[in-house]
Amino acid sequence: MMASPRLETFCCPNRDASTEFVITFQPLFFSAICIGSAGLSLVFSILQLLPKRRGYRRLGQYPLPKPASSSRILFIISICDILGCTGIIVRSSIWLGLPNLVSGINVANNSDVWPEVFCVGSAMWIQLFFSASFWWTFCYAVDVFLVVKRSAGISTIILYHMITWGLAVLLCVEGVAMLYYPSISSCENGLQHAIPHYITTYAPLLLVLIVNPTLFARTVSAVTSLLKGRQGIYTENERRLGTEIKIRFFKIMLVFFICWLPNIINESLLFYLEMQTDIKAGDLKNIRNAALITWFIMGILNPMSGFLNTLAFHGWTGFKVDCSLQRRRELAWDSASTSAANVGGYNPIVGSTLLYQSHVQEAKNMTGKNMTGNGQPASDAISVLSEGKGHVWLQSGENGNGNSPVYQGW
Repeated sequence: MMASPRLETFCCPNRDASTEFVITFQPLFFSAICIGSAGLSLVFSILQLLPKRRGYRRLGQYPLPKPASSSRILFIISICDILGCTGIIVRSSIWLGLPNLVSGINVANNSDVWPEVFCVGSAMWIQLFFSASFWWTFCYAVDVFLVVKRSAGISTIILYHMITWGLAVLLCVEGVAMLYYPSISSCENGLQHAIPHYITTYAPLLLVLIVNPTLFARTVSAVTSLLKGRQGIYTENERRLGTEIKIRFFKIMLVFFICWLPNIINESLLFYLEMQTDIKAGDLKNIRNAALITWFIMGILNPMSGFLNTLAFHGWTGFKVDCSLQRRRELAWDSASTSAANVGGYNPIVGSTLLYQSHVQEAKNMTGKNMTGNGQPASDAISVLSEGKGHVWLQSGENGNGNSPVYQGW
């Protein structure tokens, strides 16, 4: 199944009527949809993250390596999505292959606790990793804002780990503990005991939906000011670069809204049904239909968020996977050696495959006019927002001889 607190609620034998309504509607077909969506997302997400052979992209589309904190956050988000999809596949496969296990979760069957244990364990696994993905997405917005405004780097990632995993585990355990009080076999009746669980589930999701657009907007504004202050002018290259950054943030938020907004809509509809005395009343037919439609949409879009996130982060990276470890070492050596030889030239392939360490070292040697107000190299601050759109180029300073400008691929 997908990432919904209704899955944990279903593990209660005395679950509410609205949860029973959506979970028991075509469960085999719904499980098959979840397996298909999660399977596709899992395969393509892993494919996106695998190293690719040199030359698989068109000339000028080699990505500039990002600062460590940003690239690690994007990678961790993808890993969380992959682990969440794995949980969906396992849970849906068991439900599809062993329907009697699901039917064993009821008030009449209090002797066999294993169906409930599997139900709770798989639901917590899914919620934990997708919740962590939400927190990491929020940290990404914070990180790019801090990089542009002042500083953030490799040391900040430790704080991000403490915040994201700490909050994800704490809220998951707290919500589930309150939901299954006093025990899994005898959850409390009524809506009140489930509300804390739903709040802890949707808090990070709402945080990203509300706060991230604001942080991204402020980051874009700061980048625009930074670009204008680099040479005192705002050229076509800087304008195109600013547009690319806006598009990148827009794609990230678009994917998030598309994949997770149905959860908010569905939960609102089910809460409305819960407050009714009879959810099967004729005047609630449209509400029930809307709840079922959004439920199946969630089953498709929630798992696909992993693959769609990689598209928003990196674009399509292709099918040509490089499985040679030796070749990857050679690529790293080539990047390090050719970067020094091409300081005064304009080579999109070399410029865009520079190691970040070399990029930082060159930035440290730049003149003061390319520094931010806090003494941070402007190229460092802006390269965190790089998407791999190599057709955008920006002037990053004078070379070591103080002559022609050096250009870096964006």
